[in-house]
Amino acid sequence: MSTVLTSKGQVTIPKQIRDALHLAPGSVVDFAVNDAGEIVIHKQENVRAGQPDRFDAARGRADIKWRTDELMALLRGDD
Repeated sequence: MSTVLTSKGQVTIPKQIRDALHLAPGSVVDFAVNDAGEIVIHKQENVRAGQPDRFDAARGRADIKWRTDELMALLRGDD
């Protein structure tokens, strides 16, 4: 099974591998090279167990209720 390396150095982990390791979006994986020069991938379990999502602290914190047209005018610099 093969995949293509993108210009950013990214690859898609094939579905069979994701299924075998029970990987889901947000899963943390560890890559290693063994003595035979083979790439080994491991799913890291409970890396963030008990820790809130890094964006949770910011969600729902806006004090101002913006209307879309007012916000767009502010962002665009419309006078």
